[in-house]
Amino acid sequence: MKLDSKLDEFNSLGDNHVGTSTNTPMREDAFTLTNEEKIDSIKDDVRHIMETLGLDLKDDSLKGTPNRVAKMFVNEIFSGLDPKNKPSASTFDNKYKYGEMLVEKNITVYSTCEHHLLPIVGRAHVAYISNGTVVGLSKMNRIVDYFSNRPQVQERLTIQIVKELQDVLNTEDVACVIDAKHLCVNSRGIRDVDSSTVTSEFGGKFKEKDTRREFLDYIKLETTF
Repeated sequence: MKLDSKLDEFNSLGDNHVGTSTNTPMREDAFTLTNEEKIDSIKDDVRHIMETLGLDLKDDSLKGTPNRVAKMFVNEIFSGLDPKNKPSASTFDNKYKYGEMLVEKNITVYSTCEHHLLPIVGRAHVAYISNGTVVGLSKMNRIVDYFSNRPQVQERLTIQIVKELQDVLNTEDVACVIDAKHLCVNSRGIRDVDSSTVTSEFGGKFKEKDTRREFLDYIKLETTF
């Protein structure tokens, strides 16, 4: 009975897309195994899942799938779990004395829902106001990519991006808005293909109504070439 109750609780958390921490939940021994050892272990697990589903892994189309999935998990879509992959974000003196907000909009987000391991696909819009230092534009994209490449809930992802940039730039004046589709909603369950999820995190001056409004107006601008 206790086990059934616990399973119901876990299922409820997943269906409601509830996150339990602003930090990605990680075990202390998360990096005991090498990447190669993780790939070997995951490969066996994926093979077992596929065989349990009744798939014939002797088929030419399927026999390489366990290895491909394992490599994808470790080296690509969950590579953001490894702090060694965290992008270095060098800062520079704001010598040109630019004092307005800087907005990097329409940053592509590819992440994975931690409840169903299905894709999250969308756009992030990030802004900051310099207090004396600036960061390279591509580093903002790389920070978004790093925290996206792990099992996520969108609320946590939004917070992690803001906190990282606050640390890098030594300022509270950072904001992030993410608009994304969750395939766990779009392709299963309710199967609502048109809905998307919007989350935001505003720090420092961005908590002020006028500054927040200016940022939100910027991200509505059309960019054409």
